[in-house]
Amino acid sequence: MIPLGAGGPAVSRIGLGLMAMSGVYGPADDAESVATIHAALDAGVTLLDTGDFYGMGHNELLLRTALRSRDRDSVFIGVKFGGLRDPGGGFVGQDTSPKAVKNFLAYTLTRLGTDHVDLYQPARLDPTVPIEDTVGAIAEMIKAGYVRFLGLSEMGAQTIRRAHAVHPVSALQIEYSLMSRGIEDAILPCARELGIAVTAYGVLSRGLLSTSSARNLKPGDPRSRFPRFQGENLQRNLDLLATLESIAAGHGVTAAQLAFAWVLSRGADVIPLVGTKRRDRLAEALG
Repeated sequence: MIPLGAGGPAVSRIGLGLMAMSGVYGPADDAESVATIHAALDAGVTLLDTGDFYGMGHNELLLRTALRSRDRDSVFIGVKFGGLRDPGGGFVGQDTSPKAVKNFLAYTLTRLGTDHVDLYQPARLDPTVPIEDTVGAIAEMIKAGYVRFLGLSEMGAQTIRRAHAVHPVSALQIEYSLMSRGIEDAILPCARELGIAVTAYGVLSRGLLSTSSARNLKPGDPRSRFPRFQGENLQRNLDLLATLESIAAGHGVTAAQLAFAWVLSRGADVIPLVGTKRRDRLAEALG
C-alpha cells in the first residue's frame, strides 16, 4: 500500500481500470468482468477506476454487483464524470459545470449503491467552464461527505495548478507508458511539486505493447482509429515492440509485464492501472 498523493489515503501499488468491461474495446462478458474484479481484490488491489459514461452507467452497475459480497470500506473507488453520450454511444461533449457535478454524482452514488465516492475526477477539461468552478463544486461535495478526495484527468500543468489552488488535488489520471512519455516534460514535474499522485492508464499503449493484441487487430477494432495503429506507424511500433520483447525475454517475462514494471519504476507516486476485462490478462500484469 502507498499514499495517493502527499498525505493521501493508502491505496494499492497497482489499480484496476474497468473501462474495457463496458464494451469500449468490443464485447465483454459481465460474469468474467465480475470475476476479474474479484480476482483483483483477492490479489490485494484496492484502487478501482470507473467512469459514469463507461457504457452509460453500465460500468458502475457492474461494479456494484461485484462489490455486493465485499466490504465497501476495503476498496477505493475512483469515478470520472463529465463525458456526454448519445443513444448510439457517441461522445457529444463535456459538462463539468457545478450543477452537472452534483447531478452526475447523484446518479453515480445511486448506481454504485454507496453513500460516497473516494475519488471524483472531471474526465476532461470543459472549455466552457473555469476549472475553479468545477473544483469548487467538488469541494462542496467533499465538505458534505459525498466525496472523499479530488482528482483530475487529462489536465495540463497550468490547469492543475489552478485547480490545486482551490482545493488540494490528490491524483491526476493520464496516459503514461514506454510509448507515451510526454508528461515527463511539464505535467509530471508539476504533479510532484504539488504532491499529486499519477494514476497511469494506457500502460500497454492500448494493447500495442501486448504481443498478440498488437499484431492481430481485427477489422473494425476501435483502436484502429489511433495513429499508432495505422500504416507505417504501426510497422515502426511493431519493430519497437520486437526490441522490447527481446529485452523481456532476457528477464524471463512478457513484454506486457516489462511495460508495467517500467511504469512502476518511475516512482511510488506513479500508480499504473491494469485496464482489462479478463482474469488471465490481470494475472499477467500482476506477475
